Order: sequence, then structure tokens, then C-alpha cells
Amino acid sequence: MTAATAARLAAMHAGAFSAPWDMAAFESLLGQAGVVAIEAPQGFILIRSVADEAEILTLAVDPGARRQGLGARLVREGAAAAAARGAARLFLEVADDNPAALALYAGAGFTEAGRRPGYYARPDGGRQDALILALNLPATLP
Repeated sequence: MTAATAARLAAMHAGAFSAPWDMAAFESLLGQAGVVAIEAPQGFILIRSVADEAEILTLAVDPGARRQGLGARLVREGAAAAAARGAARLFLEVADDNPAALALYAGAGFTEAGRRPGYYARPDGGRQDALILALNLPATLP
């Protein structure tokens, strides 16, 4: 991946999250073995595959393009890419107070596999739990 790709992903991430990752973070991740980015004009998914497991590192969709199926499409494509690389399970972490993301992942067939108490730092200094979700692959995704 190029620096231009890292810059593009960082810009999209900044538009989607209040605590975005910077370009250096994307350059580092994209330089790692097993990391793949699937891009669309208004979003992307970043997945890391290792042995028979994969993880969604981040999913970003432009706020103006949400609730139009792009996130679901990116999750399906990411799951297919992970399965093609030999992953049997796909994991992710999501804040337990994010109903839109929880609905997206439930709709894709993910189920709760664990919890990380206080995993996410909030701008007000608080902490929020993360749910660990998992999907068995290959799966027929809705």
C-alpha cells in the first residue's frame, strides 16, 4: 500500500470517528503481513488475518453514507477476504453503547464472544466496555 492509501484511509477515518487514527497508524498497519484494506468511495474496512483467525481492525463509513448498506457490504467483503486467506473465525471489538454498529454486526451473523471492561477511552475521561464479537467462516452472510 502507498502513502496515498494511508492518507486516504486516515482522512475517511477522521470523518467517521471522534478519536481517529492518524496516517502513521495506517501506514504501519498496511505494512504488516496479513492486513488488507477494502475500499469504497465513502468507506473502508481494514482486516488482519493470522493463521485461521481474522480481525476487523476498523470499519469506517462516511456519516452521510450511513444506513444505506455500505457498512454491511464492506463487512461481507471483508469476511469473504478473510475466508479466502484461510480464516475460520472473524473477530472484532465494538463499544457496547453503539447500537448502530451492534445492529450491523448482528445482522451479519456475529455473536458475542467476550467483553473487555473499560476498553475504550471517552473524551470526557470515562471508559466504555467493548464487546468481542465473532463470526464463524466461511459463512453465508445476509
